[in-house]
Amino acid sequence: MKGFFNKILHIDLTDQTYFEEAVSDEICKKYLGGKGLAAHLLLKYNKPGVDPFSSENHLIFALGPMNDTRIWGSSRWGVYTKSPQTGIFSESYSGGKVAEPMSRTGFDAFVLKGKAKHPVYLEVSDSGVVFHDATDIWGADAYQTQDIVAERVDNKEAGILVIGPAAENQVRFAVIANNYWRHAGRSGAGAVMGSKNVKALAFHGSRKREVANPEEELKFVKKWSLKSRELPVVKFFKKLGTPGMVDIINGIEAFPAKYWSQGKVDHKDAISAETLNREFSVKPNACRRCFMACGRMTTIEKGVYKGLRIEGPEYETIFAFGGLCMVKQLDEIMHLNDVCDRLGMDTITAGNLAGFAIEAKMRGKIDDPLEYGNTQAISALLTDIANKEGTGAILAEGIRYAAKLWDMEDIAVHVKGMEPAGYDPRILKSMGLAYATSARGACHARTTAFKGELSGVCEFDQIKGKAAMLVDFEDRLTLMDAMVGCRFYRDIYLWEEFSEIVGITTGMELDKNGLQRIAADIQNATRYFNLREGITQEDDKLPERFHKEGIGSEKKVISKEDFEQLKSDYYRIRGWDEHGTPKISEE
Repeated sequence: MKGFFNKILHIDLTDQTYFEEAVSDEICKKYLGGKGLAAHLLLKYNKPGVDPFSSENHLIFALGPMNDTRIWGSSRWGVYTKSPQTGIFSESYSGGKVAEPMSRTGFDAFVLKGKAKHPVYLEVSDSGVVFHDATDIWGADAYQTQDIVAERVDNKEAGILVIGPAAENQVRFAVIANNYWRHAGRSGAGAVMGSKNVKALAFHGSRKREVANPEEELKFVKKWSLKSRELPVVKFFKKLGTPGMVDIINGIEAFPAKYWSQGKVDHKDAISAETLNREFSVKPNACRRCFMACGRMTTIEKGVYKGLRIEGPEYETIFAFGGLCMVKQLDEIMHLNDVCDRLGMDTITAGNLAGFAIEAKMRGKIDDPLEYGNTQAISALLTDIANKEGTGAILAEGIRYAAKLWDMEDIAVHVKGMEPAGYDPRILKSMGLAYATSARGACHARTTAFKGELSGVCEFDQIKGKAAMLVDFEDRLTLMDAMVGCRFYRDIYLWEEFSEIVGITTGMELDKNGLQRIAADIQNATRYFNLREGITQEDDKLPERFHKEGIGSEKKVISKEDFEQLKSDYYRIRGWDEHGTPKISEE
């Protein structure tokens, strides 16, 4: 089928063998690639209840029909498994320059199972798989690993994925990194990779994905190349990147601060995009096949961190450390960002856990030298987490474990073991529904429904119609994750554009209803996976603090009544019963 190779590569790490599996056109039509194909494969190959760190938990890398095409926003890849952080469906995505060489191997997905007898890195190409000894680089940080593997692989165009020490030590929210600063961040796929003794993967090849209509592809690319020059969203991201959200979210008092007790910070100007552009050397940076250039290549030119260079900090990292931990200077936030990147940890969870640990110290639960705004103490804690030492060993097991051990479950903020991102649901109520119903825990990216509230599609306190808005956003972004495309094209690729892209790449002629059926099948598959793992409607909930503790000048909460109405509306629109069970049969 056009847009696909119709092939999956299975890699057995225990035996160091591999084989190909054919994928039928029917599966491609039903699920597309990426998230859809991976959900199908996890249902097929993962045993219900398997331990995430078991050799029988499958780690899946998947692409979609957009990848390695000329379509803008197509340079992304996805990784899927059972999460060690939440115990349910895990998905994460990353940009950069890996999707193209990954696709050139000639496979739609790569399924890893087993556990290598010693540390290895894999070289995956259109000629097969080579298992290389990585014992000598076990313990290297993510940056070092990237450099070493790139030097050892005899292909300068190889796309390389790596883990850092946190993943080796199976810190439950460890990431997989590429191109130094790009990460498949949330839900702990890196920890699964580390549990399998895989330090890195390098992809290269010469196969080319064939699209159904290359002439229309070229027309589409040229059209959006011209249109992009005047699009406000493109101008915003090129000028400010995601840090531009600091002013916006702080301004509506939805910027989580002081471990979820405040909705804004007084030091907003010190951590804003304007300050980033003024005080540091900043250059816009784009992934391949992108006119957005949302990345910020930032160099610190003065002070104690002079010479530090990162791509960032992103809004979520600024919120996590500048908000939840009350760090008041961008160079200090960038230092903490760099520490997480080198060690290989998700910054959203790391910042949440650091803020939680500060609260634990204030309540006399631990005696670490932690306090709000103390960058040195927070940095030391991050290192301890990665090395599983002291208080860090507790936090490395995740928020649920630490909260129970310290008797702070009423303070801990998470959904199903994953901490929310930088959009407080007491103000942005659609995000309360998003956090509660997301397949991977408190995820902001699966719907980005805050966009609808910020743009006035739904008023902040409006309940009626809000679930329908969220489902529309979620369906579109589910397709994005199946294709696999970039989240930041959500304001550009609407239903009409998705119909065009699917037609160009696969040849399928689908209107909005047809596309929504695919999205629904994918959502149902991920829900069914979670139901197999023991999730019930009782788990689709928010922390009690969001119902009881008001924030902002008007002390806003999301009432239980409003939340239950949103959840009920969501289930109904999804076609699920009152228990949150979709009407599908087991794969």
